[in-house]
Amino acid sequence: MRVLLLSAYEAVSHRYWADQLTARLDDIEWVRLSLTPRHFAWRIRGNPLSWWLREHATLSQAFDVVLATSMVDLATLIGLFPHLGQARKIVYFHENQFAYPSSSAQRPPVEAMMVNLYSALAADEVAFNTAFNRDSFIDGAKAFLKKMPDKLPVAAPLEALRRRARVLPVPLEARPGEAASGSSINRIIWNHRWEYDKNPQDFFEVLFQLSQAGVSFELAVVGQRFRDAPAVFDEARERLGAHIHCWGPLEYQQYQALLDEGGIVVSTAWHEFQGLAIMEAAQRGARPLVPARLCFPELYPAAFCYDGTRDGLFERLKGWLEVPESRPPTLDLQTFEWPQWQARYRELIVGK
Repeated sequence: MRVLLLSAYEAVSHRYWADQLTARLDDIEWVRLSLTPRHFAWRIRGNPLSWWLREHATLSQAFDVVLATSMVDLATLIGLFPHLGQARKIVYFHENQFAYPSSSAQRPPVEAMMVNLYSALAADEVAFNTAFNRDSFIDGAKAFLKKMPDKLPVAAPLEALRRRARVLPVPLEARPGEAASGSSINRIIWNHRWEYDKNPQDFFEVLFQLSQAGVSFELAVVGQRFRDAPAVFDEARERLGAHIHCWGPLEYQQYQALLDEGGIVVSTAWHEFQGLAIMEAAQRGARPLVPARLCFPELYPAAFCYDGTRDGLFERLKGWLEVPESRPPTLDLQTFEWPQWQARYRELIVGK
């Protein structure tokens, strides 16, 4: 079986998923095409043209399956290479643009939304990493199209798509042995992208409060950094200097060692569809503390969720830091590891 795997905006989590998938289903002949995760607006609209110009020979070949991430403009690509329409077409949603938060400086990403929608409609199979991702896509598409002038009867086909869609998380690599036991230390970990949608403002405002209240803690700010990071990162580095254990991206082995030392890994995100960074830290023994919104209530017991407000995060963090015994036990995330999902992924791709 030959499978064409297309990733139009290969962020770290997308590459991790693709690497693991191709390594574990190694009896399949994989052909991978990807584009770097830069210039988002152009990538999501221009990926068929980029590949048509650069990968014409590859895309002119025959494939049994085309597996595309949701940022691939699959409908246009099939128009450029009609024979690809004869393959079994699968779209995997790591995220969807209908649930993406817009800052006041951003216009709604209408073209990105439509690429997501057309790709889903052009596919034979659609899979989402969480039920939240699936439902926010369907509900968001219905709400968006309801505002458009043609009053299209979209409810029935979109509900049919919801019913037939699969929910398959991005699995974690299996971790031998038990999680690390260093989770009683008072270290707070930020391991997300340094961007607006991860809501660093709330995170650091709470840490400023904790510091002013005299609460003892260490701070590890890691994750993927970009050139234009929100200004609060510079402010936090100055104001929280006495608490900082490490600041900035780490090499992979250093990062894994940091997670093994435990602590509390926090999310304040406005935008999260699975949250691999939180999940990986929790797998290695850190206590996750996540807002009761987005995908999180689906993935974590209520003991690890706060109410989503700054006050709620402050109170929970203060309690966990001052009374470590109040923290819930470490999570067992074996149900999210690859051995539990490999057969389901094979079924998705092979179609049996």
